[in-house]
Amino acid sequence: MDWAATLRKESLRSSILRSDELARRYGIAEGAVGNALRRQERRGLVEHVSRRVYVNKLAHDFSPRELVGILRPNAYISLESALAEWGISTQSPAALTCVTTGFPRKFRSASVRIVYRHISKNLFWGFEEKRTRRGSYKIAEPEKALLDWVYLQRQEGLPVALDELSLKPIDKKKLQKYALRYPNSVQRTVRELP
Repeated sequence: MDWAATLRKESLRSSILRSDELARRYGIAEGAVGNALRRQERRGLVEHVSRRVYVNKLAHDFSPRELVGILRPNAYISLESALAEWGISTQSPAALTCVTTGFPRKFRSASVRIVYRHISKNLFWGFEEKRTRRGSYKIAEPEKALLDWVYLQRQEGLPVALDELSLKPIDKKKLQKYALRYPNSVQRTVRELP
């Protein structure tokens, strides 16, 4: 099989490759697909991110956002990344920050840095879906991203430095309403906002 041609063909479909899906699609044993992808990685055509998950380097418009729901199905972009995207924070996070109902984890490769932090199922809401050229991802609404950030900062005993944030994009009524679903410590912080 000509893997360079196959990767070119697959790059039109998605920038993400899953060895199990490729094995089914082409009728090849998954172990053989994994070996082929490791060879293609040495050639610089793919990049290994996680078990069975690779980035197709021939898809030039790849965004790590496309991996958010693949690496953790119950996840959305939030915290520092969402705050920066909505213009609430001017700080650019070093990694794409997400929350998940699954286990927390960090994924790191040459072009991908994604951090998943755990959030309870009853706090898994308040996001919207956005499209990329070949896929989609979920991102927290501005108010939800702020609340997730305050909540996880408090959980870890870290300071909540609100003076570094621009709260202009925040809908204060929505923030107050959403805050009612969080613990009292988060609600108190929200009430202290200017």
